[in-house]
Amino acid sequence: MIITLNRFCLKNLLLYSDLRGSDLRRWNRCESLKKYFSNPECRTEVQISHGGTIEKDSSDDGDSFLLGVGIGDITGPIVEVEMMGYANVKQIGTGLQMRLRSRAFIVSDLSKENIWVLVNAVRDTAVRRGVVEELEKQYPGVFSQKNVALVGTHSHAGVAGFIQNLLPQITSKGFVKENYEAIVTGTVLAIKRAYENLSRGELSHGTTELLDTNSNRSPSAYDSNPKEETDRYDYNVDKVFDLVKFMSSSDNKPKGFMSWFAVHGTSMFRTLIGSDNKGMAAYLYESTVEPDSFPGNTSFVAGFFQSNVGDTTPNVLGAYCESGPYAGELCSFDKSLCGNRAEPCQGRGPAFPQSDWESTSVIGENQKKAAEKLMSTNLNIIRGSVKSVYTTVDMSSYRFREPGGNLAKTCPPAMGYAFAGGTTDGPGAFDFYQGNNHSKIDQNPLWNLVGSAVGGFPTKEQVNCHNPKPILLNTGFASFPYDWSPKVVDIQIFKVGQLVILIVPGEFTTMSGRRLRESVQKQLAAEGILGEEAVVILTGPANTYTHYVSTEEEYKAQRYEGASTIYGPKTLGAYIDIYTKHVGFLSEKNNSRASPGPGTSDLRTKALSFVSNVKFDGHPTGRPFGEVLIDVNISKAYSPLDLVEVTFQAANPRNDLLLEDSYFYVQTHGKDNVWRNVRSDSHPSTKFEWKNVNHLLSHSEAKVKNTTAGNYRIFYKGHSKSLNSNITPFTGISNTFYIKNSRK
Repeated sequence: MIITLNRFCLKNLLLYSDLRGSDLRRWNRCESLKKYFSNPECRTEVQISHGGTIEKDSSDDGDSFLLGVGIGDITGPIVEVEMMGYANVKQIGTGLQMRLRSRAFIVSDLSKENIWVLVNAVRDTAVRRGVVEELEKQYPGVFSQKNVALVGTHSHAGVAGFIQNLLPQITSKGFVKENYEAIVTGTVLAIKRAYENLSRGELSHGTTELLDTNSNRSPSAYDSNPKEETDRYDYNVDKVFDLVKFMSSSDNKPKGFMSWFAVHGTSMFRTLIGSDNKGMAAYLYESTVEPDSFPGNTSFVAGFFQSNVGDTTPNVLGAYCESGPYAGELCSFDKSLCGNRAEPCQGRGPAFPQSDWESTSVIGENQKKAAEKLMSTNLNIIRGSVKSVYTTVDMSSYRFREPGGNLAKTCPPAMGYAFAGGTTDGPGAFDFYQGNNHSKIDQNPLWNLVGSAVGGFPTKEQVNCHNPKPILLNTGFASFPYDWSPKVVDIQIFKVGQLVILIVPGEFTTMSGRRLRESVQKQLAAEGILGEEAVVILTGPANTYTHYVSTEEEYKAQRYEGASTIYGPKTLGAYIDIYTKHVGFLSEKNNSRASPGPGTSDLRTKALSFVSNVKFDGHPTGRPFGEVLIDVNISKAYSPLDLVEVTFQAANPRNDLLLEDSYFYVQTHGKDNVWRNVRSDSHPSTKFEWKNVNHLLSHSEAKVKNTTAGNYRIFYKGHSKSLNSNITPFTGISNTFYIKNSRK
């Protein structure tokens, strides 16, 4: 096992200014309330952090809510399990770059009668059901399917195996229960912490433009949308960064925020588990606000949610051929090919040719700076009711009338050939490619035969329904050993004041997200619920994972996003019909509930897993667990930019996931000779690598790397498993090493 503390510089230990100490007063005198409220009368005084007072409208509590924020550790098995996102069987976890976190945000009216919680973590029907079941036990009558939403940060460097349908489980060798349980446990903890620190506060919303942080990875598909529509926008991806600030009324300090920006979590390409650019942004912000707190232990919580992320990429320098005869050239525009192959085509992050980790940091830092800009600004106060709407819909056969009056329907799920072509963030293999909208007759007959093993050869009705998508995997008809794709999906909307959050069960492309938001905005006005003041935000993928949602025009282009729109070309139209029909439940005059619908399936008891358990751990004779195999160089003084690396005799980290803890700590001591933790496996300046060096005898090693200034040591924590399955904790400690101060 290798623990790496990479570029752990002196500058990383400097304390940042505490944002909580800044004066965040929005008003100095009662007169200034006129810009926020129609009634400027104010009679209540509220203490602020500097000991002064602000005057606030007490005639109406419409701008005051109960707000709560919380964080929980959801890091599953970091080794020996396939990673989630690229569906690459070779991308098996070998260690940890940063822990994964669940961040919960609760909004309630003052009576607690109307409450909802939006969670920034992972999304799936099974995970959500497990979370709600546990919450109903701990808080009966408070949380339910109606008011709990899970939205994925969509890191492609996380652990796989938590989605209940079979198709996403294939590369992870089935359902990974230990990962599922870690996610549920950490998410419940985040919500519990948020609920237990509910306090009176105010919400405000603002936007800013964020450039150089996302681009469109399927521009040819985007260009297939009507020109009069694309001409309305300056960019082929959304550059708007939305933020909702949570302010505490007791001390007039911010307690956190929710933000939305559309950029895929595909900055990282390695085999170390990490939270990608969204998790990096959250870490950077939280550690700036509370520099003395360890990651995951801050009271301030920064939420960086996804929006219409479908066709976005953080690899903003473009897609290039990285090998072969076309190396160094741009990939083809329409199909992202190098010659006739997709594998060499890879998007480049902003830090290229430096490592993907550097690009992750750049994209994360950009989002953090956008949030800082808005958090330091007077934003628009959110005032009004708290509402939530929830239903389920069978998307495999949903019928509706299009705006022109034509009857339309969705299809049973199916994946197109271009799905196997991958994207410029994660190219496909063999002879698959994007932009394949040829008839099935024109496809490789071998793949036609292989694909027929999944759900059989598609019927004529299914082929016509999905046209022009050539069907590779007929997943809607594949139910052995259980459903390959979901048919019934979660539909959810949250509202607080003029803010409406559309919680969508898939990855909407840029234009499909714009159309849904605009349709809901118009419906809000048509029903007299909200006017021009309405702020409609789309967030996903959430709850049920249904792959992608493209526009009908993009669908015809059959790039990856269109080929992965599993319910056919009318999918977006169906969602627009569903969400607009449920807008009426947001009205303050409407106290009825939406029909629960058919209900989503629960496949947890059917789930299969072929991930091997840890058999036992062994060690060479004379080398006990925790012994240092490669130690620091005690004869030299390291410089702040040097790499400090230590290798220990290790055990499998799957024996104990150490949730809310760390596999190692970097420790320092002062004149009192008391060792104190200064870095953990959650800091981006550290790295933890594990290696099974003797599979037969289960010998493993761990390596830690680090650089900083002062006297330090590495403290490693492990748990070994015996032949009779007993788990025994052990530790390892490196020699003390010294890092000298840097000189300018």
